Amino acid sequence: MGQPGDASPRLREALASADIVAAEDTRRARGLASSLDVTIGGKLVSYYDHVEAQRAPQLVEAIADGATVLLITDAGMPSVSDPGYRLVAACAAADLRVTCLPGPSAVTTALALSALPSERFCFDGFAPRKPGARHDWLASLRTEPRTVVFFESPHRLAQTLADAAQVLGDDRSAAVCRELTKTYEEVKRGGLGELARWAADGVKGEITVVVAGASAIDDEADLESVVAAAERLADAGSRLKDACEQAAAGTPFSRREVYEAVLAARRAADN
Repeated sequence: MGQPGDASPRLREALASADIVAAEDTRRARGLASSLDVTIGGKLVSYYDHVEAQRAPQLVEAIADGATVLLITDAGMPSVSDPGYRLVAACAAADLRVTCLPGPSAVTTALALSALPSERFCFDGFAPRKPGARHDWLASLRTEPRTVVFFESPHRLAQTLADAAQVLGDDRSAAVCRELTKTYEEVKRGGLGELARWAADGVKGEITVVVAGASAIDDEADLESVVAAAERLADAGSRLKDACEQAAAGTPFSRREVYEAVLAARRAADN
């Protein structure tokens, strides 16, 4: 939540009345309460990634004994790429009541601001950090017809966008949403290649990326034309494997199939 004014009356009431407030960062929790002119009435405890497994059973026990526990995280919805899943799952397993106090969500806010189709979409959490895993993940999106929303850290954004442009194509429409609902909110829209070049200068803040879904797969595409497209990309300076991957996007053929077909065609031309 970027603006304290977005806090609901239910959240204000819960902060004041809960027996236990489990916070990802207790200092930020106190700051939130202060900005809302609310005094936290119950016990304030930390609840972040490294203590979640240990603390969840304690909170479940407290709930079973009749306590009301309020779980809040720093800048996102608890249990959605934030601590909270373990506690919700444990409460559900123990048949304890769990409810949610709805509030701003970066996922749906970014989707609404992206100007991309929103009838069907998928959320993929944070983009993988390691290059190989990130490449495989992006490759899995080549034929994904739904709009894709994911989070990324500012210092990895430029590389992720560059990788996405390479795998999904420079012209695949996307939007980078920065600091949503905050003072310096910014939404940058364009093709993945354009956005990668923009991000290369450095971007700060909390980032949500929205990428358009793939166009319908061309089932009529023939391997020969895809090979020709890969050769054109290679002639323009792309590495052959990268060229094969780009040419294969949106077709029934895998990168490996195109790559092997290109090599076979080159061998045939040499004979």
